[in-house]
Amino acid sequence: MKRNLLLTSACILLPVCAGVVLWGRLPERVPTHFNFYGVPDGWSSKAFAVFGLPLFLLGLQLLCAFAMSHDPKAGNVGGKIRALVLWICPAVSLFAAAMIYPHALGYSVNMTMFAMLLTGTLFVVLGNYLPKCRQNYTIGIKLPWTLADEDNWNRTHRMAGPLWVAGGFLVILDALLQFAGPYLFAGVLTLIAVAPIVYSAALYVAKRK
Repeated sequence: MKRNLLLTSACILLPVCAGVVLWGRLPERVPTHFNFYGVPDGWSSKAFAVFGLPLFLLGLQLLCAFAMSHDPKAGNVGGKIRALVLWICPAVSLFAAAMIYPHALGYSVNMTMFAMLLTGTLFVVLGNYLPKCRQNYTIGIKLPWTLADEDNWNRTHRMAGPLWVAGGFLVILDALLQFAGPYLFAGVLTLIAVAPIVYSAALYVAKRK
Protein backbone atom coordinates (compact mmCIF):
# COMPACT_ATOMS: atom_id res chain seq x y z
CA MET A 1 0.00 0.00 0.00
CA LYS A 2 2.91 2.38 0.72
CA ARG A 3 4.19 2.18 -2.86
CA ASN A 4 0.70 2.78 -4.23
CA LEU A 5 0.22 5.71 -1.85
CA LEU A 6 3.48 7.30 -2.99
CA LEU A 7 2.59 6.83 -6.66
CA THR A 8 -0.94 8.19 -6.31
CA SER A 9 0.27 11.13 -4.21
CA ALA A 10 2.79 12.02 -6.90
CA CYS A 11 0.01 11.93 -9.51
CA ILE A 12 -2.10 14.27 -7.37
CA LEU A 13 0.76 16.79 -7.38
CA LEU A 14 1.44 16.61 -11.14
CA PRO A 15 -0.89 19.58 -11.81
CA VAL A 16 1.38 21.69 -9.59
CA CYS A 17 4.23 21.08 -12.04
CA ALA A 18 1.99 22.01 -14.97
CA GLY A 19 0.81 25.12 -13.14
CA VAL A 20 4.37 26.25 -12.43
CA VAL A 21 5.26 25.84 -16.12
CA LEU A 22 2.15 27.80 -17.16
CA TRP A 23 2.45 30.34 -14.34
CA GLY A 24 3.34 33.31 -16.53
CA ARG A 25 0.42 32.68 -18.88
CA LEU A 26 -2.26 32.12 -16.24
CA PRO A 27 -4.47 35.08 -15.23
CA GLU A 28 -4.43 36.31 -11.64
CA ARG A 29 -7.99 35.07 -11.13
CA VAL A 30 -8.56 31.51 -12.31
CA PRO A 31 -12.02 29.91 -12.70
CA THR A 32 -12.14 26.97 -10.31
CA HIS A 33 -15.86 26.29 -10.02
CA PHE A 34 -18.32 25.69 -12.86
CA ASN A 35 -22.06 25.11 -13.05
CA PHE A 36 -23.56 22.04 -14.69
CA TYR A 37 -23.38 23.68 -18.11
CA GLY A 38 -19.65 24.35 -17.85
CA VAL A 39 -20.00 28.07 -17.19
CA PRO A 40 -17.59 29.39 -14.53
CA ASP A 41 -19.35 30.70 -11.43
CA GLY A 42 -16.45 30.80 -9.00
CA TRP A 43 -12.88 32.11 -9.22
CA SER A 44 -9.76 31.71 -7.08
CA SER A 45 -6.31 33.20 -6.99
CA LYS A 46 -3.69 31.73 -9.30
CA ALA A 47 -1.74 30.45 -6.30
CA PHE A 48 -4.76 28.59 -4.93
CA ALA A 49 -5.57 27.05 -8.32
CA VAL A 50 -1.99 25.84 -8.84
CA PHE A 51 -1.05 24.83 -5.30
CA GLY A 52 -4.16 24.87 -3.11
CA LEU A 53 -6.40 22.40 -4.95
CA PRO A 54 -3.77 19.66 -5.38
CA LEU A 55 -2.60 20.07 -1.77
CA PHE A 56 -6.20 19.82 -0.54
CA LEU A 57 -6.68 16.61 -2.53
CA LEU A 58 -3.37 15.29 -1.22
CA GLY A 59 -4.60 15.89 2.33
CA LEU A 60 -7.83 14.06 1.51
CA GLN A 61 -5.80 11.22 0.03
CA LEU A 62 -3.69 10.84 3.16
CA LEU A 63 -6.84 10.92 5.30
CA CYS A 64 -8.36 8.09 3.24
CA ALA A 65 -5.17 6.05 3.54
CA PHE A 66 -5.08 6.62 7.30
CA ALA A 67 -8.75 5.61 7.66
CA MET A 68 -8.24 2.39 5.71
CA SER A 69 -5.11 1.48 7.67
CA HIS A 70 -6.78 2.06 11.04
CA ASP A 71 -10.16 0.53 10.24
CA PRO A 72 -11.14 -1.95 13.01
CA LYS A 73 -11.91 -4.41 10.20
CA ALA A 74 -9.00 -3.46 7.95
CA GLY A 75 -8.50 -7.12 7.07
CA ASN A 76 -11.82 -7.06 5.22
CA VAL A 77 -10.66 -4.28 2.89
CA GLY A 78 -9.12 -6.06 -0.09
CA GLY A 79 -6.07 -4.85 -1.94
CA LYS A 80 -7.98 -4.05 -5.15
CA ILE A 81 -10.51 -1.92 -3.32
CA ARG A 82 -7.73 -0.12 -1.43
CA ALA A 83 -6.03 0.63 -4.75
CA LEU A 84 -9.30 1.82 -6.28
CA VAL A 85 -9.94 4.24 -3.42
CA LEU A 86 -6.38 5.59 -3.61
CA TRP A 87 -6.76 6.37 -7.33
CA ILE A 88 -9.92 8.47 -6.91
CA CYS A 89 -8.16 11.64 -5.69
CA PRO A 90 -5.46 11.47 -8.42
CA ALA A 91 -8.17 11.12 -11.06
CA VAL A 92 -9.99 14.16 -9.67
CA SER A 93 -6.77 16.18 -9.45
CA LEU A 94 -5.73 15.42 -13.03
CA PHE A 95 -9.26 16.01 -14.31
CA ALA A 96 -9.53 19.36 -12.52
CA ALA A 97 -6.21 20.51 -13.98
CA ALA A 98 -7.22 19.36 -17.47
CA MET A 99 -10.39 21.45 -17.20
CA ILE A 100 -9.18 24.51 -15.26
CA TYR A 101 -5.89 25.30 -17.01
CA PRO A 102 -7.19 25.25 -20.62
CA HIS A 103 -10.23 27.31 -19.63
CA ALA A 104 -8.01 29.84 -17.85
CA LEU A 105 -5.87 30.11 -20.99
CA GLY A 106 -8.89 30.82 -23.18
CA TYR A 107 -9.46 27.41 -24.75
CA SER A 108 -12.95 25.96 -25.12
CA VAL A 109 -13.46 22.74 -23.16
CA ASN A 110 -16.69 20.73 -22.93
CA MET A 111 -16.37 20.44 -19.18
CA THR A 112 -19.86 19.05 -18.63
CA MET A 113 -19.32 16.11 -20.96
CA PHE A 114 -15.95 15.17 -19.46
CA ALA A 115 -17.21 15.58 -15.89
CA MET A 116 -20.15 13.28 -16.59
CA LEU A 117 -17.87 10.75 -18.31
CA LEU A 118 -15.57 10.71 -15.29
CA THR A 119 -18.46 10.45 -12.83
CA GLY A 120 -20.23 7.75 -14.83
CA THR A 121 -17.04 5.72 -15.11
CA LEU A 122 -16.49 6.05 -11.37
CA PHE A 123 -20.04 4.78 -10.72
CA VAL A 124 -19.44 1.78 -12.99
CA VAL A 125 -16.12 0.87 -11.38
CA LEU A 126 -17.40 1.31 -7.82
CA GLY A 127 -20.58 -0.60 -8.65
CA ASN A 128 -18.49 -3.49 -9.94
CA TYR A 129 -16.64 -3.70 -6.61
CA LEU A 130 -19.54 -3.11 -4.21
CA PRO A 131 -20.79 -6.73 -4.19
CA LYS A 132 -17.23 -7.86 -3.35
CA CYS A 133 -16.83 -5.35 -0.54
CA ARG A 134 -16.74 -7.06 2.86
CA GLN A 135 -18.01 -5.46 6.05
CA ASN A 136 -15.81 -2.58 7.24
CA TYR A 137 -16.05 0.97 8.60
CA THR A 138 -14.33 2.85 5.75
CA ILE A 139 -15.58 1.74 2.34
CA GLY A 140 -19.12 0.86 1.31
CA ILE A 141 -22.67 1.60 2.41
CA LYS A 142 -22.02 2.22 6.09
CA LEU A 143 -25.33 2.30 7.97
CA PRO A 144 -26.05 1.25 11.57
CA TRP A 145 -27.87 -1.87 10.40
CA THR A 146 -25.32 -2.87 7.73
CA LEU A 147 -22.47 -2.51 10.21
CA ALA A 148 -24.37 -4.48 12.84
CA ASP A 149 -25.49 -7.32 10.56
CA GLU A 150 -23.14 -8.95 8.05
CA ASP A 151 -26.02 -10.52 6.12
CA ASN A 152 -27.66 -7.09 5.74
CA TRP A 153 -24.32 -5.67 4.56
CA ASN A 154 -23.82 -8.39 1.96
CA ARG A 155 -27.35 -8.28 0.59
CA THR A 156 -27.36 -4.47 0.44
CA HIS A 157 -24.08 -4.36 -1.46
CA ARG A 158 -25.14 -7.10 -3.87
CA MET A 159 -28.26 -5.05 -4.61
CA ALA A 160 -26.40 -1.73 -4.89
CA GLY A 161 -23.62 -2.95 -7.19
CA PRO A 162 -25.67 -3.56 -10.38
CA LEU A 163 -27.68 -0.41 -9.65
CA TRP A 164 -24.51 1.71 -9.55
CA VAL A 165 -23.20 0.08 -12.73
CA ALA A 166 -26.46 0.71 -14.59
CA GLY A 167 -26.58 4.29 -13.31
CA GLY A 168 -23.01 4.86 -14.40
CA PHE A 169 -23.68 3.64 -17.92
CA LEU A 170 -26.74 5.91 -18.13
CA VAL A 171 -24.61 8.91 -17.10
CA ILE A 172 -21.93 7.99 -19.67
CA LEU A 173 -24.58 7.62 -22.38
CA ASP A 174 -26.09 10.99 -21.47
CA ALA A 175 -22.64 12.58 -21.54
CA LEU A 176 -22.09 11.36 -25.10
CA LEU A 177 -25.59 11.99 -26.47
CA GLN A 178 -26.66 14.82 -24.13
CA PHE A 179 -30.34 13.89 -24.22
CA ALA A 180 -31.31 14.68 -20.62
CA GLY A 181 -28.57 16.78 -19.02
CA PRO A 182 -28.76 17.60 -15.32
CA TYR A 183 -32.15 15.97 -14.84
CA LEU A 184 -30.96 12.46 -15.60
CA PHE A 185 -27.74 12.96 -13.63
CA ALA A 186 -29.66 14.20 -10.57
CA GLY A 187 -32.11 11.33 -10.88
CA VAL A 188 -29.38 8.71 -11.15
CA LEU A 189 -27.45 10.20 -8.23
CA THR A 190 -30.58 10.22 -6.06
CA LEU A 191 -31.53 6.67 -7.03
CA ILE A 192 -28.15 5.03 -6.39
CA ALA A 193 -27.80 6.89 -3.08
CA VAL A 194 -31.31 6.39 -1.69
CA ALA A 195 -32.39 2.98 -3.03
CA PRO A 196 -29.70 0.95 -1.18
CA ILE A 197 -30.53 2.77 2.07
CA VAL A 198 -34.25 2.02 1.71
CA TYR A 199 -33.51 -1.60 0.77
CA SER A 200 -31.17 -2.06 3.72
CA ALA A 201 -33.67 -0.48 6.13
CA ALA A 202 -36.41 -2.76 4.81
CA LEU A 203 -34.20 -5.79 5.47
CA TYR A 204 -33.55 -4.54 8.99
CA VAL A 205 -37.26 -4.01 9.72
CA ALA A 206 -38.23 -7.39 8.23
CA LYS A 207 -35.64 -9.19 10.36
CA ARG A 208 -36.89 -7.56 13.56
CA LYS A 209 -40.46 -8.78 13.02
